[in-house]
Amino acid sequence: MINQREMMAVLERHRNNAVVVPTMMGSVPWLETSGLTVRDVPLGGSMGKASSFGLGVALAQPNTPVYVLDGDGSLEMNLGTLITIGNKGPDNLYHFMLDNGVYAYTGGQPIPGNGRVSFVELAKAAGYPAAFEFEDLEEFTLQIESVLNTKGPVFIAIKIVPEILNEAPGRRVASGPSRPTRIAMQELKESFRTG
Repeated sequence: MINQREMMAVLERHRNNAVVVPTMMGSVPWLETSGLTVRDVPLGGSMGKASSFGLGVALAQPNTPVYVLDGDGSLEMNLGTLITIGNKGPDNLYHFMLDNGVYAYTGGQPIPGNGRVSFVELAKAAGYPAAFEFEDLEEFTLQIESVLNTKGPVFIAIKIVPEILNEAPGRRVASGPSRPTRIAMQELKESFRTG
């Protein structure tokens, strides 16, 4: 399993000008890692909607890579989005799913089907032309450039170490990201206007 902050640091090094849409437990760590927060749209309080939102951005901005940082529990709340993404086929969408097997935001309850469901196979069956799975940081680091050069939509499942919100002493407990989503969306809108 991979530490999500270490994975995010690798992704940030390969980001370039991509828009990043993190959700739930990935929002705060991503904003702490990001070097281009003007192109981040954290959806901390929108469980299940990051992939749908990311699809909209990818379709509206076809020349800009869009990285969705989804959770396994979040994706389970909106599995239909896999079919919609597969059907629309945006080649600039990279759907990362942080697979920790639990609802980390609400106390660590196991997600339905944990250990039995293959999200990679679900994505392939839904029409994603490429899908990958990583559980080793070194392998992820070696292959991320190739993954990001693959025509999308691309699904990337990453087995991460669970970080349960109420078991993280000293961590700020908040109901969402450190910046309101509406401000992040306005900053993103302005960044597209200015190039």
